[in-house]
Amino acid sequence: MRSLLGSHDLLFVTLDTLRYDVAADRLARGRTPNLARVLPNRRWERRHTPASFTYAAHHAFFGGFLPTPAGPGPHERPFAAMFPGSTTVGADTWVFDAPDVVTGLRGAGYHTICLGGVGFFAMTSAQGAVLPALFDEAHWTREFGVTNPACFEAQLDRLAEVLPAGGPLFTFVNVAAMHQPNRHYLPGAAEDTVDSHGAALEYVDRHLPVLLRLVTSRGRPCRVILCSDHGTAYGEDGHTGHRFAHEVVWTVPYAEFTLEAGAW
Repeated sequence: MRSLLGSHDLLFVTLDTLRYDVAADRLARGRTPNLARVLPNRRWERRHTPASFTYAAHHAFFGGFLPTPAGPGPHERPFAAMFPGSTTVGADTWVFDAPDVVTGLRGAGYHTICLGGVGFFAMTSAQGAVLPALFDEAHWTREFGVTNPACFEAQLDRLAEVLPAGGPLFTFVNVAAMHQPNRHYLPGAAEDTVDSHGAALEYVDRHLPVLLRLVTSRGRPCRVILCSDHGTAYGEDGHTGHRFAHEVVWTVPYAEFTLEAGAW
């Protein structure tokens, strides 16, 4: 990240609530072909999230603490807020002297855009405005949220409208489709299940090329970080939902890769 700063645009996508096991299964079965095109070695990396629900996880992400590789560490972070004694800052880490990476990128000359999805980005309450307020511009409508089966498409339509022509750009997209309710992605489903969760990911995959085409259309290469903020339970050990400690909640898919200008 340190060597890419300034020369590359940055895209950070959180696939809200996406479980690692579901993401890996759909990839292995060939059900997410567009993700297969961009994921390094055509696979998701298995990682652990720093928090079990959206609000806490994104505070950690923007503070420089992305999902941690599941194997023993320490693991060097791509970016980190400046503080003494960190054992996960290395030669390739971009260190910023700011409370969060969005503010740090703005100080480095980046324009920052937030396209929210779930309610913690809704800007309809004081708490829902906290994370979007970090950005130069933030966008949210009810069409971006969990109740709209075309939520990702609505976000992409807005991004096409607001995408600036030039200058370094940091784009953040929180995709709401996998979050409950997701039964509308599986015809005939009466309730949310692991299968409807996977069907929601397939919906996102179908429209992923539009996002990648937009962020590579500005004549600059783009570094992409793609991950989930947490998983969710569908009855495992009696649990439903998230915001508790369970393997299906803590284990998330993660990927980093670079797209050249015009690649899509």
